[in-house]
Amino acid sequence: MFKHVPNILTIIRFLLIPIIISLAFKHNYIGAIIVLTISGFTDVLDGYIARKFNFITDFGKLMDPLADKATQVALLGTLTLQKIIPIWIIVIVIIKEFLMISGASFLYGKELVVSSKWYGKLATVLFYIAIVCSLFTEYWNGPLKEYINYNLPTLPEFHTCIYYLAILTTIFSLVMYVKAFYLQGYLKKTMEQNKDKSITNTTK
Repeated sequence: MFKHVPNILTIIRFLLIPIIISLAFKHNYIGAIIVLTISGFTDVLDGYIARKFNFITDFGKLMDPLADKATQVALLGTLTLQKIIPIWIIVIVIIKEFLMISGASFLYGKELVVSSKWYGKLATVLFYIAIVCSLFTEYWNGPLKEYINYNLPTLPEFHTCIYYLAILTTIFSLVMYVKAFYLQGYLKKTMEQNKDKSITNTTK
């Protein structure tokens, strides 16, 4: 049973997505931050358990990054609908993820794997930081002021700078992944196929 814990934690992350979205739409931003933090903790925990006890499965390889992407896109979409962030941010993210999925589908079955790199992980972390900052800023400038009935200073939208940095990192990671897909993956596979054909023709 213990070997299924990483996959169970991944499924829990999917189940937490609608809860986070619901809390954000109800302007319960602190609640959304807490649940998002729990989601992030389960992400770290399932990865640690899977690597520590060698519980890595094909399900986990597929669904773990998908849970991250689903959480990120869902939250960015929520913030966009609430007009907290501009629409172009999520458009860039969706385009990037579409190209990544297309590239992975292209390499599927070709015995080639382009593993995640530090720049891809950095982009994800920056987006999560920016999302948390967005939620906290909305809470500070809205519900908190109303709750304590005190003229608190308005927080500037400093999270915008983090989004810009995350977008730049996302574009950089996209370029690097495309390079890895085609130079390391497709071209390498083509060279191997040509080599095999040459050997076959020689032996005939």
